[in-house]
Amino acid sequence: MTWSTHDIPDLSGKRALITGVTGGLGLHTAIGLAKHGAELVVTARDEGKAETAVASIAESVPGASIEVVSLDLADLADVRRAAADVSKAYERIDILVNNAGIMVPPRYSTTADGFELQIGTNHLGHFAWTAELWPVLRDSDARIVTVSSLAHTAVGGIDLTTLTREGSTRRYRRWQGYGESKLANLLFALELDRRAKAAGLGVVSVAAHPGYASTNITKTGPTGGRLSLPDIGMHQVSKIIAQSAAAGALPILMAATDPSLTGGEYVGPSGIRGLRGRPKLVGMSRAARDEDLARDLWSASEAAIGAIFDV
Repeated sequence: MTWSTHDIPDLSGKRALITGVTGGLGLHTAIGLAKHGAELVVTARDEGKAETAVASIAESVPGASIEVVSLDLADLADVRRAAADVSKAYERIDILVNNAGIMVPPRYSTTADGFELQIGTNHLGHFAWTAELWPVLRDSDARIVTVSSLAHTAVGGIDLTTLTREGSTRRYRRWQGYGESKLANLLFALELDRRAKAAGLGVVSVAAHPGYASTNITKTGPTGGRLSLPDIGMHQVSKIIAQSAAAGALPILMAATDPSLTGGEYVGPSGIRGLRGRPKLVGMSRAARDEDLARDLWSASEAAIGAIFDV
């Protein structure tokens, strides 16, 4: 049976917290959840873009309940501040979508805490965010969706020295760094599921990827600045073969709402090479299934944020 948004159950009374809703996948995920009654708490770094996103959601779903939390995933102090604000304001979070991220910045750069920007934002920021929110998520039997990418298949492992403040000594390769950050997202989602099940908890951790979706990240460049020639080429290719951001959000919506998912699943497009199409359960790379690597990543991530994430 083909899954569609008609299969999303009534979400009235449910609260969904989504990172990165100022465009693309996050925005369409928010709209999809709101259309089925979910109350939204959305995060953004830029206040102006957040206002625009809220207006877009409200236009699509009149009367939607939407609250905005300022969050910079590239700053662990801000992650802790934002998570504390959420935990204080809301006694339950039913759906957490870890969606925000950056893609292939042209030059090596770091987070506020000195980590390579892609692994530091895409993985480490969300690891710390989920850890700080854990008491609320655990007590709510939350569904946690972590957004990965087909790019995770392009790497065979992760250089864990990127999760130290000394950093890796290897030459910066932006696509390798992006692929490793997306592999880390998938490893984290699966390891969180294993730990939650071992602890006998009702929390469900799943992962999703959008295929090749045309989003702001391919239109404006990795950091929102001037596009390089390869980036311009990627944008032109995207216009031809990519599916829309709304279609790319479908696997995320399925992962967030399908009651048949019990944890540890990976949802993506059903078309050729997983680039586009209706969502379904999909496979993942051997590295993503490496439980030893997942445990090592978890330990390295705890050391990086300076806190134990005790599931």
